Amino acid sequence: MSLEFSIDRPATPGKKRGPGHLLAALRYSFGGFRRILGETAFRHELMAGGALLLLFALIGASPLDFLLQIVLMLVLMAGEALNTAIEVIVDRVSPEISDFAKQAKDLGSFAVFCLILANCGYALSVVLRAL
Repeated sequence: MSLEFSIDRPATPGKKRGPGHLLAALRYSFGGFRRILGETAFRHELMAGGALLLLFALIGASPLDFLLQIVLMLVLMAGEALNTAIEVIVDRVSPEISDFAKQAKDLGSFAVFCLILANCGYALSVVLRAL
């Protein structure tokens, strides 16, 4: 005797496929970018990143140095977006002050801090190498 199971999942209503899916994903990403621009910390990180790239141009950093710094900046921006998402969810789930909420927010903040250190450390190494 054999048992066979078939899981027929109904199609998700409104789920886009193909190019429509890519366009929808692009719209969602742009919406996230607009949302994160409302965060002061993100705007500060964006300005600091721009200043670092300007400094790289002034010291004649290599194209590889620019590329690596831009990748590190994008990782920092992604980390900041995830940290903001954590904060939004925690504020929704636990609007009262709680140890759970504090720990979640502190961990997200620590992740962003680590990424800031990575950006600064790499930029410092490029500047010192140029001197």
